[in-house]
Amino acid sequence: MDPISPLEQALHAARALVLADLIAGEVAEADVVSLVEDSVAQRRWWVEQWPDGMDYVAGLVAQDVQDALLERYGRWPLCPVCGSGDPHALDVEPELGADPHWVCPKAGVKVAAVGFLGRATGGMPSS
Repeated sequence: MDPISPLEQALHAARALVLADLIAGEVAEADVVSLVEDSVAQRRWWVEQWPDGMDYVAGLVAQDVQDALLERYGRWPLCPVCGSGDPHALDVEPELGADPHWVCPKAGVKVAAVGFLGRATGGMPSS
């Protein structure tokens, strides 16, 4: 059996982290999971072109899925921090960097690392 390449490890990790957040938000329907798969396929090409960006894949996949969900269904994930006002989505920060987090753009606080949204929202915890 061949060892899994660092590229494939990064892509599998990104997929797992984003799926964990989708599951925590109870939006991991088949068509939504397909959005994750589409993003992972596109990011595979991106990282092959720019190997130094491997640490950024999880945040980019999260942003890709968030953008695709906005176009099809609406904002995701909704901010669990702000209890009043209009519902708004969390942002991924840094936009292009390692260690991505979901951040409330209004309150300016980190809510959770990508993949661990369930701990912040009371959804299913990531293991």
